[in-house]
Amino acid sequence: MRRLVLYAPEVAVPVLRFFNSPAGRFARVVLGLALIAVGAWLGGWWWLLALLGLLPLAAGIFDFCTLAPLFGMPLSGRRFQEASRSSTRR
Repeated sequence: MRRLVLYAPEVAVPVLRFFNSPAGRFARVVLGLALIAVGAWLGGWWWLLALLGLLPLAAGIFDFCTLAPLFGMPLSGRRFQEASRSSTRR
């Protein structure tokens, strides 16, 4: 089965590699905490922003990348790193 590729791999893969690096995980945790703080501080309908902040927070803490499956890569951060290492060795 062939996949329809709607992205430029030379751009998407380095970005995904960053997201799955220790610095990227830290950035996702900080982004999640910031969204939660802003949503809680503003209140009202902004609580939806706080709920949205749970996704990058959980992704950073539990080491998974929500964007990777969109580009045909594994969801798990560990599996993504293994797959990206094996693709660069070829």
